[in-house]
Amino acid sequence: MAVGEGFTGTLAPIAGITIGVGCAGIKVVGRRDLVIFELSPGSTIGAVFTQNAFCAAPVQICKEHLSTDKPTRFLVINTGNANAGTGQQGLDDARETCTRLAAHKSVGPEQVLPFSTGVIGEYLPMTALANGLPNALATLATDNWHDAAQGILTTDTRQKGASRQFEYGNETISVTGIAKGSGMIKPNMATMLAFIGTDAAIDQDLLQQITREAATASFNRITVDSDTSTNDACVVIATGKAQAPRVTSATDPLYLHLLKTIKELMLSLAQQIIRDGEGASKFIEVRVEGAQDTEEALAVAFSVADSPLFKTAMSASDANWGRILMAVGKTKMERLDVNLVDVYLGAVQIVRAGQRAQGYTEAQGAEVVAREEISVRIVLNRGDFNESVWTSDLSHEYVRINAEYRS
Repeated sequence: MAVGEGFTGTLAPIAGITIGVGCAGIKVVGRRDLVIFELSPGSTIGAVFTQNAFCAAPVQICKEHLSTDKPTRFLVINTGNANAGTGQQGLDDARETCTRLAAHKSVGPEQVLPFSTGVIGEYLPMTALANGLPNALATLATDNWHDAAQGILTTDTRQKGASRQFEYGNETISVTGIAKGSGMIKPNMATMLAFIGTDAAIDQDLLQQITREAATASFNRITVDSDTSTNDACVVIATGKAQAPRVTSATDPLYLHLLKTIKELMLSLAQQIIRDGEGASKFIEVRVEGAQDTEEALAVAFSVADSPLFKTAMSASDANWGRILMAVGKTKMERLDVNLVDVYLGAVQIVRAGQRAQGYTEAQGAEVVAREEISVRIVLNRGDFNESVWTSDLSHEYVRINAEYRS
């Protein structure tokens, strides 16, 4: 199940990035499950990771390698096994993965960043992974973005990708990204796994700033089931192969163009994740307006978007608006005047001044929630801050997928 047609466009190659995709048989024989990115010398990296305290071994090793002064040259991603909850052996396996790849390409192990996704609590099948590296390396090419988008999936039903281009002076700047994620989705930093490349040249600290700000406005605005993965990672690579001047200041016009474009691309990827949420039949925007600050707006929006009662009602196309009021009311807002709250389903006002809107009928609400795409707008009327989050419904299929996840 998924909402809408999904991504069907082209993914523009990024000069300075080649991608290899192979089948290592980590969980399923014959499935693409190993992806390698090779980055040209001089590339800069921005990255954000999960805030889950049980962060996976590859997340820990990524942070360790990024803290060195050695430039990143390779990313290696495996699916089918998260290498999380695996203690010292997990760390050793993540390091060994880097060491084995580095030996193939004559770089230092600290110049490799490892990423894993899949089942938690199982050790990596290192023999299979190591044997898969040469095959993946043999396929390195600039136009492998689509195959990579397929190779990083787990319970996803379809690829997620996006490309953007803009003109700066006489130069075309390209940005392309892919992501995976379907369940265990409330990133709390970035996303499940996302890899974005641009041929612009930008200093590392500024790219990190863009990565963090863009992730906050996109991947930190989605939730499928309110669960934050142990393996979430979002990486932005700038190769500097475009002929435009290098970005060295946040006041550079090119910095602002890049920020806007990467934000738009990340939001597209984030929303594609929600459209492909496990068991999803609805794509839902929850927008809160008139909050006292951003934190309050997001707290209310996520309270609704994470509510199992609200999400099951949406799955059943039941306009049970009492569940929206419940979720708003359980948010710990100081001095909330419920008599000022208005709620809309699409263009239909269902609550005015804290109670059922005069003239509202169940038939009006039922028509809205029967759609695949639903908007819920909550107006608190207590400030000037507005925020949106995106979520999916909670269906029988979601329960089946997760009940059978390890079967």
